Amino acid sequence: MAHRPKNPDIPARDGVSPSCVAVPHDKPCPWPTVLDFLSERLTAVDRAGWAARLQAGEVLDDAGRPCAPQQPCEPGERLYYYRRIEREQPIPFEEVVLFQDEHLLVVDKPHFLPVVPTGRFVQESLLVRLKRRTGTDTLTPVHRIDRETAGIVLFSLRPQDRDAYQALFRQRQVDKLYRAVAPAAPAGLLLQDHVRRSRIEEDPSGFFRMCEVDGEPNSETRITELDRQGRWASYSLAPVTGKRHQLRVHMAALGLPLVGDQFYPTVRRGPDEPEDFAEPLRLLAEAIAFTDPVTGQARRFESSRVLDWPAG
Repeated sequence: MAHRPKNPDIPARDGVSPSCVAVPHDKPCPWPTVLDFLSERLTAVDRAGWAARLQAGEVLDDAGRPCAPQQPCEPGERLYYYRRIEREQPIPFEEVVLFQDEHLLVVDKPHFLPVVPTGRFVQESLLVRLKRRTGTDTLTPVHRIDRETAGIVLFSLRPQDRDAYQALFRQRQVDKLYRAVAPAAPAGLLLQDHVRRSRIEEDPSGFFRMCEVDGEPNSETRITELDRQGRWASYSLAPVTGKRHQLRVHMAALGLPLVGDQFYPTVRRGPDEPEDFAEPLRLLAEAIAFTDPVTGQARRFESSRVLDWPAG
């Protein structure tokens, strides 16, 4: 038997959209109460924590009504709750809104801030910050950039426009330009409109990394060195495709890992380890251009951020 669809009218709270969990259709229900079910199935929060959330009215049924801890658990019902992280680490950098109309929101994201809630970040994510700032619960990112990367991110404000904007990226109708700082290329390696093509897949040695493997290329980046300062160089990176960590993997494969990269070519800090805010990844989503699929206007947005050269 299929579960009932999620109720789209359950509101966000403090910028966080509700998560939903469905009780299996088993009869009789193996969990006497809602508290028993949540405690056993969602163990990231202990029983006392779920009891406190239920008492505070933070778990809702499919009609949007608060559930009580001892409320009977019904087969097939949907329960809604709001993710939060206790003692969430603040990200001490602010986003900048570059443009907004009734369809589109364009933001200049700082380093270290994830685009959407993930892992140990909920309130400290760009999406939740912007929902609180704009009061728009329907705000949705049109694309993503890495948490470690700074620069341009697009958001759709209205559900009816969302697919049109996302289709731009699926159909490669967006011109994207990144800026990076890495070691200067050695003599003999000419990086002027250099095209790197390779096959990128998940790295079996680490779920958070990608790697180049043999096979038909599924990624392409055009790389141009712009200027030098000592042993470092600034590069323009124009991705044709959008594989996860593509730019970082391609530069590391050339022997030119980006300054501040904690994952490539080797892991220096895991994704859950404390941040060093003094050492950001030198990668910036610098500019983006496209024809707006809703208004038909030509759009181009540029980041106001500048990458620091490393010391020494």
